[in-house]
Amino acid sequence: MTSPGRTERLVLPGVLTAAQAAATVAGIAAVQREDGAIPWFRGHHLDPWDHTEAAMALDAAGEHERAERAYDWLRRHQLPDGSWYAAYADGDADRPTDRGRETNFIAYPAVGVWHHYLSTGDETFVERMWPMVRAATGFVLDLQQPGGQIGWKREDDGTPVTDALLTGSSSVHQALRCALAAAEVVGETQPDWELAVGQLRHAVRRHPDCFLDKDRYSMDWYYPVLGGALTGPDAKARIEGDWDRFVVPGLGVRCVSDRPWVTGGESAELALALWVMGESDRAVEILRWIRHLRADDHGGMYWTGYVYEDDAVWPVELTSWTAGSLLLAVAALGGDEATTAVFGGERLPRGLEPDCC
Repeated sequence: MTSPGRTERLVLPGVLTAAQAAATVAGIAAVQREDGAIPWFRGHHLDPWDHTEAAMALDAAGEHERAERAYDWLRRHQLPDGSWYAAYADGDADRPTDRGRETNFIAYPAVGVWHHYLSTGDETFVERMWPMVRAATGFVLDLQQPGGQIGWKREDDGTPVTDALLTGSSSVHQALRCALAAAEVVGETQPDWELAVGQLRHAVRRHPDCFLDKDRYSMDWYYPVLGGALTGPDAKARIEGDWDRFVVPGLGVRCVSDRPWVTGGESAELALALWVMGESDRAVEILRWIRHLRADDHGGMYWTGYVYEDDAVWPVELTSWTAGSLLLAVAALGGDEATTAVFGGERLPRGLEPDCC
């Protein structure tokens, strides 16, 4: 088990003790395969986004060697076009189960690489990962549309799906800024990326018509804030506007507005978005609410969700990414420098604003 002394920044009264944090970190570590892959849980699939989220949680807990192994898995198994498949059976790169290549999945490792660099100060790591980040970013930006939004994915045969998702594009916005930061470290200017991130931010902020209507999903509600595209009064207005539609006091955040189902990942991410807005008290309250999802008798991991009308855990799974999102929210609230820098965004490159309204 991870030593409680390595997780002091993951202590949050009413949410996690040092021993509980250490147990959760050990739970994620137990899911990680010897080759570095972190599936949702043993026997389930790996996707690149959630793999990265779990690796970032390991870094926040001081488990830097484990996190580096996770990024090396991505580097070794990147496809020639810069992408990864959407899903691999139990993290086995030879057994992809979804051969679509989703842009937000492919962009997100740049966030993890930058987080690891800030956690360790290891410039040689950034240099080793730079070809991976550059290729992945190129794949993603090949699907940027004239309005600035990012097309959702390419099918296995290469066919582009140009419809854009607000959640995915908001996540890509954060990832592009982290990729630009990595470019500065290795000394490679990327003016096209700078323009791309500005155009993408403009689309998220001003042109909701660019995106598929997924309004019932809570991620579409808070991700423009979490991804850094919406800030200040705009962020505040967005969160307040749909608070009652998605938040269930005492239980957490609905995954979708029309179902009696709260989920740990969405709740922790909303808490992180609230921290980004400067509303730490509300963030802590959300995290305290989802203590009912913690499974201390299962290694301190967290159930994915809970159907409150049926008083039932559903699905019956303990996912590495749910635990990871909780630990990252706690790390931000605890002042972990790398985590606050990656999600707070003040020191990330902003890119260029488009020459329009």
